[in-house]
Amino acid sequence: MKKVAVFGQTYTVNAEKEIKILLEALEKHKVVVFFEINFYKVLKGHQHLEKKYPTFSSFDDLNSSFDMFFSLGGDGTMLRAVTYVRDLNIPILGINTGRLGFLASVQKDEIAESVELLIAKEYKIQERTLLSIKTTPQNKKLKELSFALNEVTIARKNTTSMIGVKTFLNGEYLTNYWSDGLIIATPTGSTGYSLSCNGPVISPNSKSLVITPIAPHNLNARPMVIPDNTSIKLEIDSREKNFLISLDSRIISVPKKTTISIEKSPFTIKSVIPKNQSFLTTLRSKLLWGEDTRNESNL
Repeated sequence: MKKVAVFGQTYTVNAEKEIKILLEALEKHKVVVFFEINFYKVLKGHQHLEKKYPTFSSFDDLNSSFDMFFSLGGDGTMLRAVTYVRDLNIPILGINTGRLGFLASVQKDEIAESVELLIAKEYKIQERTLLSIKTTPQNKKLKELSFALNEVTIARKNTTSMIGVKTFLNGEYLTNYWSDGLIIATPTGSTGYSLSCNGPVISPNSKSLVITPIAPHNLNARPMVIPDNTSIKLEIDSREKNFLISLDSRIISVPKKTTISIEKSPFTIKSVIPKNQSFLTTLRSKLLWGEDTRNESNL
């Protein structure tokens, strides 16, 4: 590992100690560090950096010469990091200085150890599926960033009325979900918004997607797991003139006559899992699975 990129949201300036630990661990092995320009300006403004570093400002500034992309923050920061990496195949490691942290799984006290594991190549790459979206008519705001790592969500706008989401899978009609909206989630996104709407947890390496209605009025409407090579088409029925499309944390408003097509993206995100991390460990610690005194004797 010779050259890395580092990105963080502005709130991570509170993690001065963690940033210093990361830099010391990387520079110990003479790794060249590039900072995202806005994050760099904030760190410099707070005098958290002792010297100058090269910077990058967009996807166009990155290339295959970068060995890794570090994301400092929570899962939201990781989702933003994906918009920089896109299809460049640069592995991403998330350091959790935020709250829950499913994607950003490296904890504050594990930074130095994790860097050593990376240097020793004691880690694995987990391929994470993304979703791509197209609309008819085409929406200009989706021209460049038309993909999502967690989920694509359809939701009502400025109304308490339900919307109907007529859903087709591989051209065959499934149902019309009358609800507050509909979530199409990847395995990565199964532990996000979909989970809070009673969707299932899906292992990151599963070849599946989950369709999860948001507060459905159909009492028998349940989340549905489908193959990730399924072509999904959505048509919206709403009393309002517009509805919302959310790609992870990016939200746009579109006219209700818009048709939405969703498919698995042609590229994946490479998530770095150090030897001291695992998805099952994260589930137990973040969702408190197994927090039962009867389980202690089995450990």
